[in-house]
Amino acid sequence: MATVPKKVAERLVAGLKRYQPILAAARARDVGEADTVTIIKDMLADVFGYDKYSDVTSEHSIRGTFCDLAIKIDNQLQTLIEVKAIGLDLKDQHVKQAIDYAANQGVDWVLLTNGITWRVYRLTFSKPIDQELVLEIDFCALNPRTERDIELLHLWCKEGWQRSVLGEYHTQRQALSRFFVGAMLQADSVLDVIRRELRRLSPDVRIDSEQIKAVLVNEVIKREVLEGEKADEARKKIAKAAKTALRATPAKPAKINQTIENSDVAISE
Repeated sequence: MATVPKKVAERLVAGLKRYQPILAAARARDVGEADTVTIIKDMLADVFGYDKYSDVTSEHSIRGTFCDLAIKIDNQLQTLIEVKAIGLDLKDQHVKQAIDYAANQGVDWVLLTNGITWRVYRLTFSKPIDQELVLEIDFCALNPRTERDIELLHLWCKEGWQRSVLGEYHTQRQALSRFFVGAMLQADSVLDVIRRELRRLSPDVRIDSEQIKAVLVNEVIKREVLEGEKADEARKKIAKAAKTALRATPAKPAKINQTIENSDVAISE
């Protein structure tokens, strides 16, 4: 993740130390949603660096209904925030209304929080509209002396938002998802590398890429990683990236001839 600027890190550390006992006390009193919203607005300013008079609004109307909170930067709507009472356990269904609002406005990000638990969702503008839980943290469980915890908070503070670190974090998570890695293992380029390594270890054994793929699909990779919408989406992204790379680096005549010669050698083998 991106390095957290010193001043931002100091504010995040101070914010953790200040608001962890405030949240614990509010949970003990079992305060309602309105009081939780008040705490969230203060946290957005004191911890996450937003100007609560210009960046944070509770008056954003969508289809005649007001969402709990919204964040605007340079007058551009960036994210919607759905707030629940501090004592309520958060569930995906709680964010449905905010997701509908965000989709209507073309907003990519939605936060769901009760002050203690913070959930960050990324919208997928497909048919139907879908959402992905990108991050979930327990604010009261974070350690102000742990660099990783400070980096997580930095993801959706104002400075991090302006540097798109949340988007970069999401992209990295996608690249390392089991669906993406599972699809990548089936790519021809990867299968060729595995085949070459296996032939190097066992030069007398003839192994082709289809045999390796069959073992991966049937015996190595879990079925849940190979099937479903996320697996299909990962395969499409890899195929698209491969086509883009191929168009960006056209083969020179000499390389084409060499490729043909190599193909002849492979066939003769």
